[in-house]
Amino acid sequence: MELIIGLVCLVLIVVAVLAFGVSIYNGLVRARNAYRNAFAQIDVQLVRRHDLIPNLVETAKGYLKHERETLEAVINARNAAVNAQATAAATPGDPAAMQQLSGAENALSATLGRLFALSEAYPDLKANQNMMQLSEELTSTENRVAFARQAYNDAVMAYNNKREVFPSSVLAGMFSFGPAALFQPDDPQQRQAPQVSF
Repeated sequence: MELIIGLVCLVLIVVAVLAFGVSIYNGLVRARNAYRNAFAQIDVQLVRRHDLIPNLVETAKGYLKHERETLEAVINARNAAVNAQATAAATPGDPAAMQQLSGAENALSATLGRLFALSEAYPDLKANQNMMQLSEELTSTENRVAFARQAYNDAVMAYNNKREVFPSSVLAGMFSFGPAALFQPDDPQQRQAPQVSF
């Protein structure tokens, strides 16, 4: 009788430990899925941003005929950002991909800043209705990217915290739950949405 009670207690302890382990594992999976979903929201806004830029350049081309170098720099920076975005979307949270994306987006923001600064010298371009609308949409999209980036970074922080605390860290190591990287601009000035005014 004592053997049966001891066996039942042992089985209950094993079942409780397994249930606890499954709960931790499922929590890690939920946290990983949450940051991946949050990155998907960034991805949507970046696609929108990248799609607006060719229209902006086309609108500006007619006015900035002598500024071909700036327009080409914007297009090249946009293409690099699209490639970095595709890489990051394939592996959200990967430190190398997130660093590449951050660098490409910073370069794109810098070239867009040059384009907007240059357009100040062309009153007809500044007053162009299409340019004003595109600039407004771009500003709105920049704000959406900033909000999506914050949600992503919050989800990454929650995931990284979950995978680093004991006893989750044991299961995270066993099942290869690697760290996720934040999406942060390199340049402190890029932490704010660019000011676009026409």
